[in-house]
Amino acid sequence: MTPTPPSPISLAPRVVVFDYGEVISRSPSEADRALLVARAGVPAEAFWPAYWAHREALDQGTASIAAYWRRVGADVGAAWTELDIHELWAIDHRGWLSVDPGTLAVLHALRDGGTRLALLSNAGADFSGWLRSGSFAPLFERVFVSGELGLVKPDAAIYERVIDELGIAPGEFVFIDNKAENVEGAIAVGGAGHVFTDAAALEAWLRELES
Repeated sequence: MTPTPPSPISLAPRVVVFDYGEVISRSPSEADRALLVARAGVPAEAFWPAYWAHREALDQGTASIAAYWRRVGADVGAAWTELDIHELWAIDHRGWLSVDPGTLAVLHALRDGGTRLALLSNAGADFSGWLRSGSFAPLFERVFVSGELGLVKPDAAIYERVIDELGIAPGEFVFIDNKAENVEGAIAVGGAGHVFTDAAALEAWLRELES
């Protein structure tokens, strides 16, 4: 059931910057995860540590998609072909293409209140098309993708880059992310932040900030 759009939230002159994964998007489903592990052909307990161990290089743009999957394969003892890698990438990529209706409702409330919005995601450059051209993209005046910037959260440099390009003071930077260390990174450069758990808690926090 589609949530009822909440009343507008006005935080000008602050800019609210959203993470994408597990904030705007939902986590990959159990079915998606199982399909990826099955295609990889290795036990889940070996696959997932290797999958995450090399993710930062992919998100930072220092490893290509093929190089990333070869590193994962080396860790788990799998000799994947180029064709295997294409399919693993497609299954993995699709699992992250979702939206959380509750978060979208909060985004629309901010937009309706005249609040400036931007998106900052630790993601490979292959996600840039979805993030910039999806139906939600017009809500954001800027989309920052770590794989294009060569920087990743929670490095101070990525927040400073966003603040500079948005033309705001650090105190006008409000950051929403599901990982505490990423929010702490935003606070460390002078911004404000909220660790996302669900849309209701996020809305309540934003309305406190509004008052």
